[in-house]
Amino acid sequence: MKRVAFKMKLNPGCKEEYIRRHNEAWPELMKKIKDSGVSDYSIFIDDETDTLFAVQKVAGESGSQDIGDEEIVQKWWKYMADIMEVNPDCSPVSIPLEEVFYLK
Repeated sequence: MKRVAFKMKLNPGCKEEYIRRHNEAWPELMKKIKDSGVSDYSIFIDDETDTLFAVQKVAGESGSQDIGDEEIVQKWWKYMADIMEVNPDCSPVSIPLEEVFYLK
């Protein structure tokens, strides 16, 4: 199992809405993410910059960043597009992060 980390950018003033939407995340989306091999998935926010920091454990070579062709994922992206920075296809702008330290 490997750990994957990436950052995204929330639009200013959208923290509460982002939290609300994730608290009500669709069960079929959560199942699709888990079925892709993802577990132990957390998202944190830096309130000063509205930067979201995500980390997840991934079994195998793919993870949540690799299921963008799934209809439920594309629907979620469109649902979230008004509150965060997105690409032309509505996927979140997601920047992979390099691990430089890990204490196990």
